[in-house]
Amino acid sequence: MAKKIKAVVRLQIPAGQATPAPPVGPALAPHGVNTSEFCKAFNDATKDQKGWIIPVIVTVFEDRTYVFKIKQPTVAEFLKKTVGIEKGSGQPNKIKVGKITRAQLKEIAKKKLPDLNTSDLEAALRIVEGTAKNMGLEIVD
Repeated sequence: MAKKIKAVVRLQIPAGQATPAPPVGPALAPHGVNTSEFCKAFNDATKDQKGWIIPVIVTVFEDRTYVFKIKQPTVAEFLKKTVGIEKGSGQPNKIKVGKITRAQLKEIAKKKLPDLNTSDLEAALRIVEGTAKNMGLEIVD
């Protein structure tokens, strides 16, 4: 018989740097999860991805056990690392903060494809392009 799900918690945590302090502790403790145990497991699973912000989905069951699924870094994180910027533009239609090529966008779309709600590479590319434009990046060929 399957366990009954109590909660599904979505977090974005720096890889290998989870601590029981916010945001992890306040998000998981009310559901009865041992936060230090979760942090140790998350840090072990993401130690090779240092420097990235990693989305994680934690499914908490009624008996206070949990499973977590680690996803790829966000598209915005991939774009920031590729272009070498700290953050996106506050006014993306007016102020451009960098340039990115279609080939670089395609590489990001390939990496992020398993986490997106499409299985088509062209649709994934359009999703990544939209994020790039909203961050104030200029797309060049």
